Amino acid sequence: MERLGVFTCTGCGIGEALDIEALNAAAEDPKPTCAATHPCLCAPEGMDSVRKAVDEEKLEGVILAACSPRAKQQELQLDRAATMVERVSLREQVVWSHPPNEEDTQMLAEDLLQMGMAKVTRAKPATPTAEPVETGVLVVGGGVAGLEAARGASGLGHPVVLVEKEDALGGRTKDLRYQTPSRPPYDTLVPSGLPDLVAAVEEDSQIKVLTQARVKAIKGQPGQFSVEVETPSGVESFKSGAIVQATGARPYDATKLGHLDYGSSSNVITSHELEAMLSRGELGRPSDGKVPGRVVFIQCAGSRDSEHLAYCSSECCGVTLRQMAAIHKDHSEVETATIYKDMRTGGQLERFYQAVQTQPGSLFTRGEVSAVEGNGSLRVHLKESLLGDDVSLDADLVVLAVGMVPNSADGEAIRTLHDARKRAEKGDSEIQKTEALKVVDELKHHEGTEILNLDYRQGPDLPVLRYGFPDSHFICFPYETRRTGIYAAGTLRTPMDGAQASEDGWGAAMKAAQCIEEARHGEAVHPRSGDQGVPDFFLQRCTQCKRCTEECPFGTLNEDEKGTPELNASRCRRCGICMGACPERIINFPDYSVDATAAAIKAMSVPDEFDEKPRILALLCENDALPALDAAALGRTQWNPWVRVVPLRCLGSMNLVWIADALSRGIDGVILIGCKHGDDYQCHYVKGSELANTRLENLQETLTRLAVEPERVKVVELAHDESDRIPQLLDEFADELEEMGASPLKGF
Repeated sequence: MERLGVFTCTGCGIGEALDIEALNAAAEDPKPTCAATHPCLCAPEGMDSVRKAVDEEKLEGVILAACSPRAKQQELQLDRAATMVERVSLREQVVWSHPPNEEDTQMLAEDLLQMGMAKVTRAKPATPTAEPVETGVLVVGGGVAGLEAARGASGLGHPVVLVEKEDALGGRTKDLRYQTPSRPPYDTLVPSGLPDLVAAVEEDSQIKVLTQARVKAIKGQPGQFSVEVETPSGVESFKSGAIVQATGARPYDATKLGHLDYGSSSNVITSHELEAMLSRGELGRPSDGKVPGRVVFIQCAGSRDSEHLAYCSSECCGVTLRQMAAIHKDHSEVETATIYKDMRTGGQLERFYQAVQTQPGSLFTRGEVSAVEGNGSLRVHLKESLLGDDVSLDADLVVLAVGMVPNSADGEAIRTLHDARKRAEKGDSEIQKTEALKVVDELKHHEGTEILNLDYRQGPDLPVLRYGFPDSHFICFPYETRRTGIYAAGTLRTPMDGAQASEDGWGAAMKAAQCIEEARHGEAVHPRSGDQGVPDFFLQRCTQCKRCTEECPFGTLNEDEKGTPELNASRCRRCGICMGACPERIINFPDYSVDATAAAIKAMSVPDEFDEKPRILALLCENDALPALDAAALGRTQWNPWVRVVPLRCLGSMNLVWIADALSRGIDGVILIGCKHGDDYQCHYVKGSELANTRLENLQETLTRLAVEPERVKVVELAHDESDRIPQLLDEFADELEEMGASPLKGF
């Protein structure tokens, strides 16, 4: 890039805190074609002056030295596709967080400007992919969420194919007579609206319904999925732009609840078995068919229990209230009693709870069920209950409110099974083949349990979490799964009741429509929505190490027979994890590359040890750490002026060569701050932060061999809302480095 313009804003205190003339004079490698200042770049006249300079000087790159790249994105948009723009954060990272008109503050500003210039000169404008895009949506599962997803996608103008494995639509709630009230006054049962929903779907000319069907194969990528579905009349093939999986949930296996006597006594049943009775307009004890005098409901039967289901299934309390109300409506002489850990009746459901409580013959008590005994007549033993400790209730029928288990494939097990089968077929030795066949034998019970049958190198179904729910970024992007363009909805995604499942179907449909539209423009989906750059693979140097294909969280890459990666551009989320994984550094994005970031690091000034001005490289995740830093600056919190920040799309995109380059130049320390990961927090790219930690473990050994203290490289997990913590982390790291002394590689 030969023609570069530098435009510096003097507003928001920048002009008062810095020597702008000296700052512009420091921009010399390369020497900009033009340099200008403006009192308010984000004002219309400010950007008009930039656009005028771009046109007159034919600028290929532009530096906007102003506020954080996260701020004023609309106002500071250039709208010149052929011109690269780099934002330099003088406001947040310099003048709002450091003393004005001091030498260290000025040096920090000059470094950041020079680093921005180094990056932009090695960037290229993104060229969006121009490939045909299918507008149809495939919905797998015909329960409430699937039906609503089909209606939603159709209403948004997308043709839909709805695949249901049973012979009729409606899922496990298709025979309900009543549903929990969802409209005022919220205190009485209402007729099930499912028949009307099924009729609306079946009458919609934009929705094609395939029952008694299963997905045989899905190939391709968002906008270009090729789908094969097995039906009683043969295989149907069609194209789809996006997919919604709404395969629902099933009841937890109550035979595992031995202490509650299920399976031993015929009069201990599950809430789903009671539902089948009530749907037929019946209520009778399985042992003799007589109407029970008292029905006892046991809540959280196996739920919120580390030995069974550790989570709350969300709908059980509402289901019990609905069943109690139905019994009182049709059999007013029957008493009901509910034993609960907590009655979780959020929102308007609390009104229904209060109404059922006032029904004659209703009893609610908090307590723990220690045992259920008997066969014909039953006795339910309680401890720590509101009725007292070690009390019991007589019952003619006991109903266990069991939780829900998602109808998902065990993605990791199926992937292991498929990989083992390949190893058994292609093993280089008899030992390898034998070991692979052992794995196949152990996992053969997963054969045929695939749902989507994806042609992905990382397995045929959605990766799932510990309890079987699809893995996603559940905090920020709940519908996004780890397969771009495939969205989870309803009780497959997370435990929920029917009303929530209805809304969830619409939410997933809107995400599917958004994905198709972004695929049409060659853009990424969240979190880098709108990004048109796709990774470039210099395959002539590829060693087929498979790290990129294995570590990509989203299954973007398949492999050919030799193990060479094959890019599916529309699956890519632009996180750069493949770029960080590649030991040969052959993977780069047009506007985000190993070379550009390395050049920015090399552009930092590194004073010698006698100046007593250490240098710290801070590699910050743009999703959590950088926003936290900006928030700290907004509060005018100050941090050490030795720190130079380089934002990363994800900590997982960190290539170890950057740290090696930094330390070899004599930079005294490198701190990496990324998203928290685990059960309570999650990296925006699912595995990025975790992968960065794994890579750094290998680096620590290398540093020790080079006689460089491993403590000079530090990795920290940080949440978006911990803005008060990040300046403290930077200051503490600076103190640690000062105590260690100058880098042993300084001056070499």
